[in-house]
Amino acid sequence: MDKCFYCEDGVRRESLMIEVCKLKHSTVYLNRNQKYRGRCIVKLNRHKTEYFQMDKEERDGYFAELAATAKAVFELYHPNKINYATFGDLVPHVHVHVVPKYENGPDWGSPFDDSQGKVELEEQEYKQVVDVLKEKIINEVNI
Repeated sequence: MDKCFYCEDGVRRESLMIEVCKLKHSTVYLNRNQKYRGRCIVKLNRHKTEYFQMDKEERDGYFAELAATAKAVFELYHPNKINYATFGDLVPHVHVHVVPKYENGPDWGSPFDDSQGKVELEEQEYKQVVDVLKEKIINEVNI
């Protein structure tokens, strides 16, 4: 495996996202750009590039943790809809962007766009968001 953005857990990843929690099958990150309040990324803990490469237990566990993350974001931030984005052309590691969307908010009715507009929080604000998200996600996973 050549350098994987998610497996390396290096400075580049840390500049874009903050770890919220590590679960059995996935790790949840808060995107530093909070243009879409509550946006997270859920990455598979093991290096796989495609969903079909996961066995049933891992796939079921990963998607349950993804759903728990989306539910936590929904309950905390009350978006009108959550968009789920799976890419991987340039970052070939299974991961899903959980993007809360709001009517009359950025990019409502179209795919999210990171190329314009950036909302950064103060470090203390990130910490508060991470703490609340972590508690909510862990509680949801343990139900």
